[in-house]
Amino acid sequence: MTRFIVASFVVLALIVAAATIFRGQPRAVELSAAAMPSLVDLHTMAGVHRLPNQDIDDQSLIFPAEAKQ
Repeated sequence: MTRFIVASFVVLALIVAAATIFRGQPRAVELSAAAMPSLVDLHTMAGVHRLPNQDIDDQSLIFPAEAKQ
């Protein structure tokens, strides 16, 4: 009978510990997301506007994918 009571307390303690740990997780995610700068700020800091424009050739018609038979 005492083994059952001790095992019950251990299981109860594990459930309480797990609930406490997993309840604190979303708050950390919210704080880290709030500290993230916007994409416009990131592009400004990186100096993306100073990069030259690139011309990209669409070669999908020159090298078409082979048809599966």
